[in-house]
Amino acid sequence: MRASQYHITTLKEAPSDAEVVSHKLMTRAGMIRKLAGGIYNYMPMGLRVIRKIEAIVREEMNRAGAIELLMPLVQPAELWQETGRWDKMGPEMLRIKDRHDRDFIIQPTSEEVVTDIARGEIQSYRQLPRNFYHIQTKFRDERRPRFGVMRGREFTMKDAYSFDRDEDGARKSYESMYAAYQAIFTRLGLTFRAVRADTGAIGGSLSHEFQVIADTGEDLIVYCPDSDYAANIELAEAVTPNTTRAPATQNLSKAATPNITKCEDVATHLNVPLQQTVKSVVLATDGDTGAQVWLLLVRGDHELNEIKASKVPGLDAGFRFATEQEIVDHFGCVPGYLGGIGLAQVANVKHPVRVVADRSVAVMSDFVTGANEAGFHYTGANWGRDLPEPELVTDLRNVVVGDASPDGKGTLAIQRGIEVGHVFFLGTKYSEAMNCTYLDETGKPKLMVMGCYGIGVTRLVGAAIEQNNDARGIIWPASIAPFEVVICPVGYGKSQAVKEAADNLYGELKAAGVDVILDDRDERPGAMFADWELIGVPHRVVLGDRGLKEGMAEYQGRRDEAATKVELSAIREHTLTALRGAPSKA
Repeated sequence: MRASQYHITTLKEAPSDAEVVSHKLMTRAGMIRKLAGGIYNYMPMGLRVIRKIEAIVREEMNRAGAIELLMPLVQPAELWQETGRWDKMGPEMLRIKDRHDRDFIIQPTSEEVVTDIARGEIQSYRQLPRNFYHIQTKFRDERRPRFGVMRGREFTMKDAYSFDRDEDGARKSYESMYAAYQAIFTRLGLTFRAVRADTGAIGGSLSHEFQVIADTGEDLIVYCPDSDYAANIELAEAVTPNTTRAPATQNLSKAATPNITKCEDVATHLNVPLQQTVKSVVLATDGDTGAQVWLLLVRGDHELNEIKASKVPGLDAGFRFATEQEIVDHFGCVPGYLGGIGLAQVANVKHPVRVVADRSVAVMSDFVTGANEAGFHYTGANWGRDLPEPELVTDLRNVVVGDASPDGKGTLAIQRGIEVGHVFFLGTKYSEAMNCTYLDETGKPKLMVMGCYGIGVTRLVGAAIEQNNDARGIIWPASIAPFEVVICPVGYGKSQAVKEAADNLYGELKAAGVDVILDDRDERPGAMFADWELIGVPHRVVLGDRGLKEGMAEYQGRRDEAATKVELSAIREHTLTALRGAPSKA
């Protein structure tokens, strides 16, 4: 490729709405151009990166035995109504109508469509297992699209779906995809971690996220440095404290806390450790006989984990935060001073408050809690003596650094990551809803057992940049760089010697199968170098009259601090050696 025949449009400044590094650099490097909120044109330079990612994904999916097909972007509502997700999916799913007033959606994912394919195409156990995948545009109508391609509304995803005879077979398919994902992200040259994850709206019983490690990541990854344990913050278990509840040593006392509602401020005002306070979170569930109010208690220095709360029996069908009126009705007090003491004396309500305590709260004694009276908290509160034992004790909180690892092999650490892949063991959630069956050896129908596996192709572009950049621009892993090598001739249009040397090297590298671009635009050296450092091409060769007179060229890797002088006769082999030895992170 010659630069004069390509489309290179770099910018000195990033747009004002670009918040993260990848958004800024992709825009400045001419890889994307914004069309609307969360919707981008992928320009030629960016599309080259996407196509290289897709090629690696295809190779590893095919190697794992998956079969590529292509499912439509527009899907009929009827399939989503079969599974109930037409009503369960929120406004993120874009619903449309055709000219006949029939309902359709712009697909956010394709479980329903692929299950419809399987029930129509697979009849016998002899046809199983099967794994279908496609690489297709998706659309999710994010409330607040941001961070460029990291959280856009329209994006490209590889999604695969496995169908098996039984759970044992489905787990083998899951393990095969897990291994394929390990291979994909290793080949992409990214530092990543696979972590246990919640199944979320997709459903199922087992799930792993693949997280690219980056300080700018939105997700928190919990791991044990001394073992293989890893999970995202939503799923990481806060184990039961290895202590027993100490006996009470203080009398219950009401303390004035005027206009002080936060645990941190209460602790400071009362001169007690924050760990000695209890935080009250009030939720509600709606039923035929009215709202049921729940009081969830976590330690003052901890945060409620809403995913864990959603697994509490009674809250697992869906909950919301209680309204202020519901709180006043049940606690006799406005928020900020709430607690579990004296709830039985509150004004009569149809449903008494149900109390659930986090494991760490259940072992506390002499703690500080709200007095259910504005401007007051209790000190010296104790279970059994001052308030009833909680109805349920369970894990409700986010883990923190230093917590014991659930596998018993050390303590937990936390780092940030960007989710780029997710594998789910679905079981029969979709096959049962859509009657997706096969005939077994005895001729009896049985439900297919499913798994699904996604990779955010366009998100990977942003994640790779978030992990690989410096003050000059992008530093692409060699496997997905838009070009592997750039030849920068100084004075290409003025010096015949420079032009011949550049053209010769360009031809030699192309013949060797290198994805090389020759910058024949005749730009000034500073501007030319700045462009390619911004774009992030991993290997650069500079040819100029002065060096050629000495029989020398210059080679510089994108991560190198300075250029290396190489004899012109050896520059081809030097560059090929650098390409072959390009390190990959794993």
